[in-house]
Amino acid sequence: MLRSFIKALVLSTVGAMAWAEDAPLQRLNTGDDSRGWEGVGRLELGGSGFCTGALIAPDLVLTAAHCLFDPATGERVDFGKIEFLAGLRNGRAEAYRRIRRVVIHPSYRFSEKATAKRVRSDLALLQLLRPVRNTIVHPFETGVHPDQGDSVGVVSYALDRAAAPSLQEACDVIHRSKGVLVMSCDVNFGSSGAPVFRIQDGQAQIVSVISAKAQVDGQKVALGAQLDGSVELLKSQLSSGVGVTQDFMPRIRGAVPVTGRSVGGAKFVKP
Repeated sequence: MLRSFIKALVLSTVGAMAWAEDAPLQRLNTGDDSRGWEGVGRLELGGSGFCTGALIAPDLVLTAAHCLFDPATGERVDFGKIEFLAGLRNGRAEAYRRIRRVVIHPSYRFSEKATAKRVRSDLALLQLLRPVRNTIVHPFETGVHPDQGDSVGVVSYALDRAAAPSLQEACDVIHRSKGVLVMSCDVNFGSSGAPVFRIQDGQAQIVSVISAKAQVDGQKVALGAQLDGSVELLKSQLSSGVGVTQDFMPRIRGAVPVTGRSVGGAKFVKP
């Protein structure tokens, strides 16, 4: 279903369009390689796999909505077990954060068949339990959608390159229609939620989020959701509480009153 949808979407307009030569994937193995991209991280899904996500504020991660559902059952994953590993590289992340709240695009339905509506609404915003504030990890700005023929880039993790992110500096927007970008970018399982970048005034801005991969006449393509208005909508819902699916706080065990009384030789001082 997904393949036929994409083929019809692309070929109806592009026809015999030539496929440009894209930049190869560059593995970001060292601190120098990954400088400036530390705001992209691996999203651990409680032992059931991973996706990619990116900071757009010190406490907000943008990713794909379908990452938050178990593909085997269709149920939402346990958000309390999700962890964002900012800039994860060869076993070490620049920051580790659990998730406090989650909001999914109101038009997204995991059970729907692959249509333009499902892809363009495949967006979610995760509020972290604690903001990421350090001198290395910086959030990205979001920008307006690219046009057909524009060059974009992607930073992603994937099953065949899970230990460190990979950068593809240049791939093309083959087609744009109904809120969906069809791109020549190289993605694989685990790349869902990866940020698609365009350089604007010397700054990398997120202009799309990877939703799926497909093939058109033997050529690999990536599908991304346009961000037009969607990020602002998700932020508004998070602020108002509309559609927020979890308000997670860590479980506290063994709490005792902090009244200044002596307990078992230890003194607990009232703050």
